[in-house]
Amino acid sequence: MIKELETDNLNSIVSENETVIVQYSAGWCGNCRIMKPKFKKLATENENATFVIADAEKFPESRKLANVDNLPTFATFKNGEFKGQVQTNKYDVLKTLVEEVI
Repeated sequence: MIKELETDNLNSIVSENETVIVQYSAGWCGNCRIMKPKFKKLATENENATFVIADAEKFPESRKLANVDNLPTFATFKNGEFKGQVQTNKYDVLKTLVEEVI
């Protein structure tokens, strides 16, 4: 399942789902746009996790959950806890991050 945040409520999604993988992005970020279809592809391949796209500029509280300071950042959460993050535009790096929590 993939969701795009419409409100600054990532904390709720993390607490309500066992495994959550987040792409933090912004409209101006070229690498974010490049990675978005790859992130969506991983979501279709891993249906036992919740994938979320969060605009890091619009949702500062959601951004704080993973201490995001660069884009795109991908973060993982398991059982409500932050597990890790990578800042990358490489599919293989993202895929490895996802495999570590699934």
